[in-house]
Parts: sequence; structure tokens; C-alpha cells
Amino acid sequence: MTTLFQHKTKEQWDAIIKTACTSFVSWSESISLVDPLQFFYLAEQSGFKTRFYWSDRNNETTYVGIGCTYTIVVNGNEARFATVETEWKRFIERTTIHSNKTSAGPILFGGFSFDPLKRKSEQWQHFSDATFVVPTVLLTVKNGEATVTITLPSQSEEGEIVRVQQLFTYSDDPFFPSPLPPLVRCEERGKEEWIKAVKQVIERIRLGEFAKVVLAREERFAFADRLDVVALLERLREQQPMSYLFAFEQDGRCFIGASPEQLVKKEGTVCYSTCLAGSIRRGKTIQEDEELGNWLLQDEKNLQEHQFVVEMIKEAMAEMCDTIDISPRPQLLKMRDIQHLYTPVIGESRRNVSLVSLVERLHPTPALGGTPRETALETIRALEPLDRGWYAAPIGWIDTFGNGEFAVAIRSGLLQGNEAILFAGCGVVGDSDPASEYEETKVKLKPMLSALGVKKR
Repeated sequence: MTTLFQHKTKEQWDAIIKTACTSFVSWSESISLVDPLQFFYLAEQSGFKTRFYWSDRNNETTYVGIGCTYTIVVNGNEARFATVETEWKRFIERTTIHSNKTSAGPILFGGFSFDPLKRKSEQWQHFSDATFVVPTVLLTVKNGEATVTITLPSQSEEGEIVRVQQLFTYSDDPFFPSPLPPLVRCEERGKEEWIKAVKQVIERIRLGEFAKVVLAREERFAFADRLDVVALLERLREQQPMSYLFAFEQDGRCFIGASPEQLVKKEGTVCYSTCLAGSIRRGKTIQEDEELGNWLLQDEKNLQEHQFVVEMIKEAMAEMCDTIDISPRPQLLKMRDIQHLYTPVIGESRRNVSLVSLVERLHPTPALGGTPRETALETIRALEPLDRGWYAAPIGWIDTFGNGEFAVAIRSGLLQGNEAILFAGCGVVGDSDPASEYEETKVKLKPMLSALGVKKR
């Protein structure tokens, strides 16, 4: 397979470049099924500085991007969503695409910051308020079939093709992720400041200033050696099979997570979203788990939190869709460490409604920001003792037809060398208890802690 694909790569390039009259060229080929994690691993072995991994909640679609042919970077709040959409359309217009009897093609992958108005901390300097890439090499695995898409500037030098070819010289070799190193230090930053902020928010809610605010906190973990992103992804894939898995790495810094929460998906004119708010831990026995789930389905505080999200998403979808189908009552979504109140939403979008415009309208939902939205965001900026960066923000992909999917980047962390910075938040309402909210954040840290091999505390 390797030799054949290398030959096809050079053959396709030579044929396309003769007639190319656009700035970029892209072509796809079917290949034998390959483990996406192995492909992700090959990026680092081949010297590429940018790579990403994405798999959806149903494990139907997995993307692995290697290298970067085109980048869209936006800093600041003004028109960041519109800029991404405009630049993506501009790229498509300047690209000759050959699908070669496959359904594959180039995609744009990336994410947004949670709040561009929040002062950026040093740890997030490499992650802009919007960063999206078109990978040089894209592996697509859908329903058991694999394709590779190569996208390059039409004026690329021969060395670029050789570099891509070299990537496949390793593709048949077994890969062995490094074992995760032992933990040497844990630092919980701003706990007292965070609890104080929760108390302030509760008081202000009771005074009628707003209805809900989500407050997040962070914990830092230092390990004896550099953390291997592939090893962490492998553990997340094993431990969180019903989550969106994502990793976006640039110059040795990686934002990674396993999120249960869909923000929005678009397939043609059909749009999907998820109301996910209200949570409790899993039980140690089947009986205890059922009791906790039943309690969650009847708890007024959690039902109120969930209803805020339902109403907001329903209103947003109504503005952009002709029809909406939404369940009248929430159900339970059970993950490995936590269970949530969950209500799916399906809509038929109006003409010219784009995926990016849906992302802009929906972010942040009350599950991640609060309600009313602007008042909640102002409160978070003032009281929350951290810069969220890309935590709790949209991350996902768009294809050349305008289809795509974005998840909410929760249950996530930022990897920097031997350090992992993990994030968790909770919704604060009028009858919240600060101690209980703190315990809830500990539950939400468990998926990443487990993947990192850090014992539950």
C-alpha cells in the first residue's frame, strides 16, 4: 500500500499541476483502513509542527490532519466568525479539487476562544481568538472506509511532495506511544477566590441581577517527563467512547479533550444541537446509579439549569430554522464518570444559513456562560480567576459544501511539555451551594485525570 500510494501521490501531482490555474490544488485517494491514532503519531515522526485529531460522539467520522497548507487566524472580537467563513469561501474559490470518485475533500478545522474580551494569559498565547487550518494531509475514516486528501499550493516546490511521500514510508510500521510519566506535582489555583466568586454570584442572583452564571476553575499537574499526546488520546478513546475526541497541536502545545456536548451539526439543511446541563456523578452500583439518575431527573436546581439551555437553544434555532423538533422532557446521558440531563434538538435551516453563523448564534449557551448572556459574560470576566482560552468554546470542522460539526470543548486540558492544565466549571443559580458546586467541578475533572493516570481524589 505504501509504495503504491507514494507513486499515486507523485502521479496525481504531476497530472494536476499541468493544468492548475488556481492557487491551491487538492486531491483525494481511497486507501486501506489505517488506525487514525497511528496516522496522528506519524505527523510528529515526520517533523510536522501542526496536527489535529477529531472523532464524533458516535465514532462514525474521524479526521486526522497533518501539516498546514492554509491558516485563518483572527484576534479580537470583531467579526471573528464572519472572517473565518469569508476566508474559507475564498480558499475554496482558489482551489482545484479532485475527489477521484471518493466523497472526501479538504476540510477546515479549528476553534474559537471562549471570550475574546478576556485578557489573554501567557499559557494561551499560541491559541488565537479564532484559529483554523487546512491540513496538508488529511486522513478521513467514515463508516469503516479510509481516504487521504492532500492539499498544497500549486506553486509548491518538489520538496513539498517528497515530504508528503516520506510521511507514508512509515505508515506500515507499528507505533508505540510513550507511557504516561508519573505525576510529580499538583497545584490547585485560586480555590478560595473561586469559592468567593460563587458566593458573590449567588447573592447577586438572589438580588435579581441575572439568573445563572457559569464559573470555571483550573488545576495544574506537572509530570516527570513530557506528556505524549498520542498516549493520552489512546486512553481517552478507550475510556470515553461516547464523547467527541479532539486534539489541536501547534508547536508543541496541544489543546485536548473528550467532550460529551455537541454545539451544532449541519448536514445539508438539517441542523442538530444538544441541550446539556445539570449533572451528577455515576453510582458505584447499578442501583445507586439509577437512584442518582432519578434524583437528577427530579432535582429542581438542575432542571432549572437545563431549562435555561433549552429555552436559549430553542430561541436561537427558531431564528434560523423553519421547523424545530425538541423533546418535551430531558433524558439522561450517561458517561463513564458523570451523567447529564440531555435534550436533543433538530431543525430544518432556512436558505443561506451557514454553519458558522449557527455557531456564532449559539455560543455560549447558558450551560457554559449563563443567562442573560451578556450580563453573565461580564460577570465571568470580572470574577472568574482564570483565562479560559479555548476551554468551553466551539471546536470543530467545516467541509467545502458547508457541512460540519462543532463540539463544546469541555472535559479538556492544555498540554505544555510535562505540564497539563485542566479546566472544569459549573452553573451557579440562586439556590446553589458553594461546597456542592466545588465537588461538581471535581467530578468534571475526572475524565481527563483518569486519562492522565492521576488517581481519583
